[in-house]
Amino acid sequence: MSKVKETQHWWITSLLIFLLLGCDQVQDRSTTAEQLTQASGDIYQPVVEGHQLRFPRDFSSHPGFRMEWWYLTANLEDENGETFGVQWTLFRMATGTENDGGWKTPQMFMAHAVVTSAKKKWFAERFARGGIGQAGVMPKPYRAWLDNWSWRSLGQSPFPGLLEFQDGDMAARLQINNQGSIVLQGKDGYSRKHRSEDIASYYYSAPFLKVDGILDLDGKQYKVKGDGWYDREWSSTMLAKNQLGWDWFSVHLDDGSALMLYQIREKNHQPFYFGTLSWPDGKVVQLGQEDIQLTPLGYTPVEGKSLPLDWRIDVPSQQIELRAEVVRKEQWLPFMFPYWEGPIKVKGSHSGQGFMELTGY
Repeated sequence: MSKVKETQHWWITSLLIFLLLGCDQVQDRSTTAEQLTQASGDIYQPVVEGHQLRFPRDFSSHPGFRMEWWYLTANLEDENGETFGVQWTLFRMATGTENDGGWKTPQMFMAHAVVTSAKKKWFAERFARGGIGQAGVMPKPYRAWLDNWSWRSLGQSPFPGLLEFQDGDMAARLQINNQGSIVLQGKDGYSRKHRSEDIASYYYSAPFLKVDGILDLDGKQYKVKGDGWYDREWSSTMLAKNQLGWDWFSVHLDDGSALMLYQIREKNHQPFYFGTLSWPDGKVVQLGQEDIQLTPLGYTPVEGKSLPLDWRIDVPSQQIELRAEVVRKEQWLPFMFPYWEGPIKVKGSHSGQGFMELTGY
C-alpha cells in the first residue's frame, strides 16, 4: 500500500469506527459530538484548574492531549466594498499516547479552508499524518501547516504572520497582525464546558487581529483587509455524553470591544453558557451562566437540517442587545465532521460583524 493510500485508509477506517460507536449512543447526537466526547481509558492528559498558560510555549502543540485546534476567522472587504468571510482551521487528533514517529505516529491532522462571499462559498478539507513532515506545528520559528497550507512567522509567536492556502479555484495570501492583548477564556484559560461534570479545555483568543492581503477566487484577484479573530483550544474531553453540540459567536463591536459567546446544548437541560467581553488594552469581563441570553428567532432548512440562523443576543449586565443575522444561509460545511460556519452581522445596541459556528446538528 502506498503512503498516500495508507493515510486515506486510516481516515476512512477512523470515520467508520466513529459512526459505529455512535450507534450505541443517544440517537440525536451527531458524529461530531461523539468524537468530542472522552473515549474510555483516560489515557490522555487531563485539563486541570490552576495550570498556568505560558507564551510562547502555548502557541505550539500539546500532543499529550487528545485534540486541539488553531482557528482563524476574518471579516474582510475589498477596494470596491465587496465583503468576504475567511476561515482557516488546523486540527490535531491523537489516536494514542505512543511516542512513535514516522508512519507510526498517533498524531493525525485535519485542516479546513473556507472563503465566503454574499453569493458563494469556496471550501476544502485536507488530512495528513503528523510524523512524516506532511503536517505539524513548529515553535521556532513558528509554523503551522498541512501540505502547502501554512501559517508561519519569523518568531515564536503566530503574529505577525503569513497565512497561505490554495485549493482548486480558491487561494489566499494574508498578512496577520495582532493589535490587542491575548484573552484567557474562563479562569486564567481554564474553560469549563459543563455545569457539574469535570469537563474543560485550555482556551485563549486573540480577538484584535488586522488582516490584509490577496484572495484569488475563480481566477479573479481581490485585495482585501479587515478584522480577524484567532482561537486556540486543547483538551482530552470537550463534551459530556448528554451534550449535543454548541453554538459559538465571535463579534467585533462598533465601540472597539470584542464579544465571544458560547452555548453548549444539553439533552433535557438548559444550555451551558460562557463568554467574554474584551478590549485591546487588556480589559476582560468574564461572562457566565447568569449573564448570557441566546434566543433563536427562527429555524431555516439547510441541507436537510433545521438550523437556527437568526438570533437575539442579550447580555444585560453589559447593556448589550443585539440581533444577529447571517450573511449567507447556505454555509453547511460537508466535512468529515460537518458543521455550519459563516460570517454574521449584528445590529441593535451596537453594530458589528463576526462569525457564528453551529455544531452537533
